[in-house]
Parts: sequence; structure tokens; C-alpha cells
Amino acid sequence: MILRPTGTGNFWYIDIMRLLFVADGRSPIARNWIMHFVERGDEVYLASTFDCSVDFPLAGLELTPVAYSGMRKRGQGSATTADAIGLRMAIRHFLGPLTIRRAAERLRSVTMRVRPDLVHALRIPYEGMLAADAYVGVPLVASVWGNDFTLHASSNWLMRHYTSWTLQVAQGLHADCQRDIRMSKEWGFDPAKPTLLIPGNGGVKTEVFYAPSRPVDAPIVVNPRGNRAYVRNDVFFQAIPMVLAKRPDAKFVCVSQEGERGALRWIQRLNIAHATDLLPTVPHVEMARIFRGAQVVVSPTVHDGTPNSLLEGMACGCLPIAGDLESIREWITPGQNGLLVDATEPRHLARAIVEGLENADLRHKAAGLNRSIITQRADYAHCMAEAARFYQRVISRQ
Repeated sequence: MILRPTGTGNFWYIDIMRLLFVADGRSPIARNWIMHFVERGDEVYLASTFDCSVDFPLAGLELTPVAYSGMRKRGQGSATTADAIGLRMAIRHFLGPLTIRRAAERLRSVTMRVRPDLVHALRIPYEGMLAADAYVGVPLVASVWGNDFTLHASSNWLMRHYTSWTLQVAQGLHADCQRDIRMSKEWGFDPAKPTLLIPGNGGVKTEVFYAPSRPVDAPIVVNPRGNRAYVRNDVFFQAIPMVLAKRPDAKFVCVSQEGERGALRWIQRLNIAHATDLLPTVPHVEMARIFRGAQVVVSPTVHDGTPNSLLEGMACGCLPIAGDLESIREWITPGQNGLLVDATEPRHLARAIVEGLENADLRHKAAGLNRSIITQRADYAHCMAEAARFYQRVISRQ
């Protein structure tokens, strides 16, 4: 940390920070966040729980596997059904916490060598748990991702213990929804400690994600959520034939699902290949182009915080349709700037998609409201400036 004089003889203004991030270095969300501090000129180190390479300059990159994150996964499409993902997650919930103590020895060594001003774990399981167990007195900030409390924390007593321990050790908390700040206190976070409420990836880069110059005519629906245990893609695919019965011209674009076995099975079973495209994971610029060519973005989740892809779709003028969750209601008011549904019911989702495709007035109204919401609450540059001030606040308290 470099201190500069204020002009009155005092030295307190924090200019450059030495930061150690504990994160999955493969994650676009984590990289988006970390990159800001690299570009800001801070001295940035990454302890990645998964093997990765990065395309931006770091002061240091260490591999700190935990919860079997060092094990090689099979090729894409080999075990990607919802049942397989759920089973893998359940096994990791039970066995993952048993690896934390040993993994913490490695992270503790990295921390002692780097001597950062602040450590930031970019989600609670298992990066926050690892950082809390490796705590050596350096201020620790923990991020809560959308399902850390609602899905992972209560899965068994070890996950409950390590979630609570992480929140007791952390000197600051970042969350992407007010619900998780409230729940953090129920899990042991001291209300007197500072909190930061901004999107998990730092916000929307509006120079990339922006609305088209004219309204979209094509009835295209985008599902950007990929294949996760808490995303009800089974419901999404079952809704497609119901939508096609009303709008046979509709097209459905599924990002990060190319080659996924579960998706391919649903498409074959429902005979919807002519209306459905499965795409690989795409760069941000390409994702923005896809959003700008669509009328609707769908997020069929049963556990969530603030989905970054949903905000990006909203910024590009898509009408958002999402699972009716407390966290999503912090962003979407049904019938005004989007629609909320029971994400376990294909008919509910199908009705909402049809309404989104046929109600041009709602789409136009929502696009204007969402543009203002993104500018005011989710602009990347503004949010990350808040994050830097938050770091400085946590450091100064220590």
C-alpha cells in the first residue's frame, strides 16, 4: 500500500493497493472484477482454485485447489445432464469441506509471501471458506454469489459450519442483492462491518451491452444461463412447444449449451430442433450482439441472486423473464419492466414468453425503464469505483 500526503502533513490517502484475490480464475465473472484493479494500476495477485491462464497482467498467479477443484473434468457433454450435475454437487458438498484445512496451508503460505493489504474471496463455497481458514490477520472481504446461502449453505452441517465461520472472519461483505446482505447477518456476519451492494461481476459494461438503434422485429428468445443445477432448463425446453403452438415463427437461442446431453435429449424428444440453436460459451461482444437481435431474455432459475447475464440482456433492450425470486424482485417489477414466473411450471413460462413476444408496448416500456435502471444501479465503471472505495474502507478499519 502506498500512502501519499494530503497537504496537511498527514498520510492517509490510499493510492495503490496490493490485493490478493481467491477465486476461480476461469470464471468470466471473477475475471471481470479482477481486471478492473489490474487496469487501475493496483498490484494484483490471484490464488485460483482451478487451473487457469489469464490474458491480463498479474503480479502473481498461484494454484490453490480446494474441494477437488484440481481434478480434471471429463470432456464437454460427457456428464452434463441435470441429474449428473446435481449428484456431483451433492458429493462435493459432503466431501469438499474436508479438503479445506489442508488447502488453507498453501493459501496461508501464499498470503504470507505476498503480504497483501486485502484478501478478497469471490464467493463463499469454497473460496471464502478457504480464505477464512487461511486467515493470518490481513483484512478479508467475502463475496456472496446468488445461491451461496439459499442452495449451498444448508446442504449439511459442515457447509453450515464453514459458511458461518467465513462470515465471522470476514471484515467486509460484497453481495449482489439486498436479500443476501440480510441473510448474511442470520449466518453470523456482524451488522457493524461494512457491506457493498453491486452486481457480482462489477456491473454492466455499457459500451459493450447497449440497446439496438431500432426495435427488434424477429421473435427470438435467448436463454444465456447454461447448464447449472439451479437452472430449470428442463422447464425451458418443455415450454418451447407451447410457445410454438402460438408463435410458430419463434426461435430459441441457448448459450453455453452446445453439445450438452440433457439439452440434446429434450430437443429430440420434443421435436424442436428446427426452432432451437445450442451455442457454445461466447465472448462478451458476441453475447451482446445476440442480445441485441432478440426480443426476450429468459432466466428460469429456482435459486439466484442477481444474474449478470439477465442485467446484460436488459441493457441490450430484451424483455426479461425470470424465476419469481426475492432477489430478482429487487430488479424487476412484473408487468412494468419484465415478467416473473414459477420456474418449475412449463405452462407459466410459455405464457410469459408468448406475452413477451406479442406485447410490443410492454417491451418498449420495459426497455426504457431498464436502460435507466442499468445506468443508475449497474454501470460497471461506477460500481467498480464504489468497490475500490469499499476496499479502502475495509483496510482503514483494520
